[in-house]
Amino acid sequence: MSGRADSLPLPPRRHHAVNTAAAAVLGFLLLAAVAVFACWLVGTRGPDVGTDTHTYAGFFEGLGRSSIETRLEPGFTYLSYALWKLGVGVVGYQTALFATMLATVVVATRRYHAFLGEGTGYLTFLGTALMLLFVSPMFVNATINAVRQGLAALLVFTALLSFRERRWWSFATYGLLASSLHMSSLLYLAFAPLLLFGVRMQRLVAAAAFALYVTGLSMVLVRGFVPTLYELVMSYTANSYYRSGVRTDFAVFSIFWYALPYMLMPLVRGEFREKIRESTGVYLVMLLPFFAIGWGFFSNRYLLPGWLAVSLILAAVVCHSRLRMLRHPLLLRIGLLASCAVFYFYVTHEIVI
Repeated sequence: MSGRADSLPLPPRRHHAVNTAAAAVLGFLLLAAVAVFACWLVGTRGPDVGTDTHTYAGFFEGLGRSSIETRLEPGFTYLSYALWKLGVGVVGYQTALFATMLATVVVATRRYHAFLGEGTGYLTFLGTALMLLFVSPMFVNATINAVRQGLAALLVFTALLSFRERRWWSFATYGLLASSLHMSSLLYLAFAPLLLFGVRMQRLVAAAAFALYVTGLSMVLVRGFVPTLYELVMSYTANSYYRSGVRTDFAVFSIFWYALPYMLMPLVRGEFREKIRESTGVYLVMLLPFFAIGWGFFSNRYLLPGWLAVSLILAAVVCHSRLRMLRHPLLLRIGLLASCAVFYFYVTHEIVI
């Protein structure tokens, strides 16, 4: 009798639960393997891979030679000092910084996934966001060049999303953490009140800011009314191989990423469209610092947080698509594996925007 009982098939509900648990375990193991690969790739890069890699390595190696005197933000400084005390070495330092960046991806996707509501498993959403980040040259820029701002970027998105939901403590916490990693985060947080208004007002403000920027009027206004800010922006990282001034190409490129989710909206299931539209408003707010002062050197860095947030918004479009095949977990996991090859090519060839 016991043999017969053991051979009976599982009840449908229990069988479904076992399959779901197994899929979750496999999904987690895949994400863990991808994270380990990416940490290895970024952590073991040479000092000449990335314009700022040598600078960060030199800062880390110099921590033990004298007391800490640096213009770098306290959050980043204390994180670096803690890693130095652990004796991880430069490779360990680079690996830990990238692992921290991946942790910010987890934080941002968790908050965004909750904001969107139930519709797809979190691990699937996280994997899709990572896939889109890995094929983004902007993410590579945050990884090997603008490391401090890269660490803060998605925390800014999380803070602004919290503001949009009137979660004031979360807004303050993530905003403070982001600012402790890169002070430019304060620029984005300063525009957060625009999220209290509707989509129409947000678009009107953004359109006016866009027009002021591409015509050069924002530069004229800042130079005339806030000359100290103008001098600060124009003198920061000034160099002979990166031009300053109005970058219409960056401005139009950034507006395209705002419009793209709207163009794809017919492919999104109806119950998720409004939430995705609201999150594009957060992206729009993240463009305003660039429209205000994006005529200095390395002005693309003012766009970095917004450009990284785009990957999360597009992940929402994919995971909540009306096309079941497009959001199939197996297809998305194959895509995540393929994106690792793209990420490897980008990092080793220093392909960035």
